[in-house]
Amino acid sequence: MTGNPLRVGLVGYGLAGSVFHAPLIGATEGLALDTVVTSHPERQQQARAAYPDVRIAATPDELFARAADLDLIVVASPNRTHVPLATTALEAGLPVVVDKPLAGTAAEARELGALAEERGLLLSVFQNRRWDNDFLTLRKLLADGELGDVYRFESRFERWRPQLKGGWRESGDPAEIGGLLYDLGSHVVDQALVLFGPVTAVYAESDLRREGAMADDDTFLALTHANGVRSHLYVSATTAQLGPRFRVLGSKAGYVKHGLDPQEAALRDGARPGPDATAWGTEPEELWGRVGAGESPVTGGGRAVETLPGDYPAYYAAVARALRDGGPNPVTALEAADALDVLEAARRSAAEKVTVTL
Repeated sequence: MTGNPLRVGLVGYGLAGSVFHAPLIGATEGLALDTVVTSHPERQQQARAAYPDVRIAATPDELFARAADLDLIVVASPNRTHVPLATTALEAGLPVVVDKPLAGTAAEARELGALAEERGLLLSVFQNRRWDNDFLTLRKLLADGELGDVYRFESRFERWRPQLKGGWRESGDPAEIGGLLYDLGSHVVDQALVLFGPVTAVYAESDLRREGAMADDDTFLALTHANGVRSHLYVSATTAQLGPRFRVLGSKAGYVKHGLDPQEAALRDGARPGPDATAWGTEPEELWGRVGAGESPVTGGGRAVETLPGDYPAYYAAVARALRDGGPNPVTALEAADALDVLEAARRSAAEKVTVTL
């Protein structure tokens, strides 16, 4: 990639900004982290320590005052700010990446997509779990026909966090767009749609299990896809014994995989992807999933399938290609809107105790 690096303004330096976006932007050829927006003094110090050349802005207004000096805005601030900040970026003539969920409703997501199209600008959604190691491996198994026709896709994103942590993610205020349905649910629904296509019916159960909880912390979704596949999706902060990350059942075989992709843990620990990170995204053989039929993976049944390396850096590499060379948008606003259709239907299903037809 030739030419000067594209200058990136990052809004937000909490978990999403500091652990995911800033390190991945810094590791991407053709991108340069120019400015970090945070009003939090400690986070300002952390950003300066990690990126000595970065500019610090206390407010988004300070960032947008320098719009002419930037080439891309990344929105990694609380969910309620996604739509207004993305709108401001697009109206300032800047391409924008928005952390999931893009918006609180599918209608808002489609309006943003229309604005981006009208302005001829990239609007991309950070759905990093499309580049999880287990998801990439499952996509390959399906493409190779290893499982036959898939009947049921079970996906779990479960945690054991019996105590509330506080903050906007656990807020009961609808304006905050908190709760696990829109947090972890954004990931598992997106993955199901990528794998098996449009959804025709949604059933959901959503609970507040922990004392003092104000937003859902234990939610189940059952999706019926247009092609007949059924997806059973679990997101929870109250799971004392974690289930398999994936259990996929097909006409020829099934695939069972435990454990989360290692990239988030590596990023939290300060590891960074790059030319020398040859083992980035890999996991040991004992964590590989198993493919078999009529056998229990718990007792070693089936055959171990090497897990492909996870590849979060691929997202921003694709963004850079899209901006430089007109390559495809790695995750579009319309894809995000389709997932939000499902999330909105799930919220209605859980509240009204009905199956919602899309």
